[in-house]
Amino acid sequence: MTVNTTTPSTMRAVVQQSFGGPEVLNVREVPRPTPLPTEVLVRVHAAGINPVDWKTRGGTGMAGVLGDLPFILGWDVSGVVEEIGFGVTTLAVGDEVYGMPWFPRAAGGYAEYVSAPARQFARKPRSLSHQQAAAVPLAALTAWQTLVDTAHVEAGQRVLVHAAAGGVGHFAVQFAKHLGATVIGTASERNHAWLRSIGADDVIDYSTTEFESAVSDVDIVLDLIGDAHDTSQRSLKVLRPGGLLVAIPGGVSPQLATAAEKSGMRVSPFLVEPDGPALRTIADIIDAGDCVVEVQRAYPLADVAQAHADGESDRTRGKLVLDTLV
Repeated sequence: MTVNTTTPSTMRAVVQQSFGGPEVLNVREVPRPTPLPTEVLVRVHAAGINPVDWKTRGGTGMAGVLGDLPFILGWDVSGVVEEIGFGVTTLAVGDEVYGMPWFPRAAGGYAEYVSAPARQFARKPRSLSHQQAAAVPLAALTAWQTLVDTAHVEAGQRVLVHAAAGGVGHFAVQFAKHLGATVIGTASERNHAWLRSIGADDVIDYSTTEFESAVSDVDIVLDLIGDAHDTSQRSLKVLRPGGLLVAIPGGVSPQLATAAEKSGMRVSPFLVEPDGPALRTIADIIDAGDCVVEVQRAYPLADVAQAHADGESDRTRGKLVLDTLV
């Protein structure tokens, strides 16, 4: 095992002692993790913030998976390998990496250090800063795994992405276009020009137009909104016979499954998985200039409560991240 003897025994991390609003998130000093065999210790430079984070903070999301409080939230990280465990051959000390380790189990990404299996990381895109790279893993893997592994998108198909300007949405637009699809997105009018610039062929303003009256003959719908606006049920109306609706994050209710079956459509739930090989592919796409990463704002670790409050306002374009170096 290669050990960096200067690594401290403790670290700063965002600790949650109870469920509640953003105010339950506080920076504390906690023990630094030690990598087990096949794991790497990563000095985190930036951590991404995702909707699952604030849902878990409030007691839903992955709270049931994480077990008893206290929690250290966060799954998206970008940083530098500081130590490697026995058996690691794919990475070395000093490598710049990014990843979504352990999901949905606890990764503790809102911290200065993370330890996880080496193969759940990949070398970060060379063209991105750590802040940008930290915005990628969970959102981009959700988009990639949904489109490639679940929907098997092919060139010439029509893909509708709801909440296209959000974290997952802006990756889904670009990946679907990369795969040769015609891409339609729903978003507020202020994001239309930007979405077109990153690959959307058409954009629908959800605040003024019912999307089911504006689009039809769709092969695949990615619902990134959920049940709040009955988006999945309404999306069945725009699919071609045999088309596929992937319901994220609401999943597939019995009512939705029944409605899809009656209308001759397919529906699928989805939950993202750690995927080092896919992250390598995504890094290549980004470095080739075929995908841009939108970071609306980076916050110091101490401002994590404000970051969550801003994220929950539901007006974020792209992603929010924490800078763990300040």
